[in-house]
Parts: sequence; structure tokens; C-alpha cells
Amino acid sequence: MDLAILIPLAPFIMVLGIIYLVNQRKLEEKRITATAEASSEKAAQYASRVQQLEDRVRVLERIVTDEGYDVATQIEALRDERRVEEQGAGVPLDIKNSERA
Repeated sequence: MDLAILIPLAPFIMVLGIIYLVNQRKLEEKRITATAEASSEKAAQYASRVQQLEDRVRVLERIVTDEGYDVATQIEALRDERRVEEQGAGVPLDIKNSERA
């Protein structure tokens, strides 16, 4: 008796199953597309970072290989620049003791 009820419902169940599978396939395609886009963005970021590092290595190679170039002096100059950046550059403004005309 249960089979008698399911036989007329079989086409509807099949249609619902097909709709479900089609929707699942579309959802999976969207997931794949989103993953591909995220991967391409990461790859672009990594490529940019690699380029920056390559540029820095070229500068360091040039510093080390230039004849007559004092590497120790350059390193100290870089350290001095870092100290200035860490401490802040420029003349401090003393607003309380401003000049009077």
C-alpha cells in the first residue's frame, strides 16, 4: 500500500532531486571561483613582496660590490637614519614659549 502512494510521487521527488543537485553544483562553482580569486590576490601580493625583496637585495649587492665603497660607513649611515626615524625628525615645537613680535 505504501508503494502505491510513492509511485505517483516519484516524478516530483525526481524533479526535487534534480533541482537540489543543480543548485549544489552552482554553489560549488561559486566556491571554486571565490577560492580562485582569493588565490590570485594572494599571488599578486606575494609577487609584489618578492619584487620589493629583490630590489633590496640588488641595492645590497651594489653596496657590497662597488669598489672603493666603505661598507661599514654605509651600515652606520643606515643605522643613523633608523635612529632618526625612531626618535622623530625635525625641530620640536615649543608652543608655550612662542616668539613675540
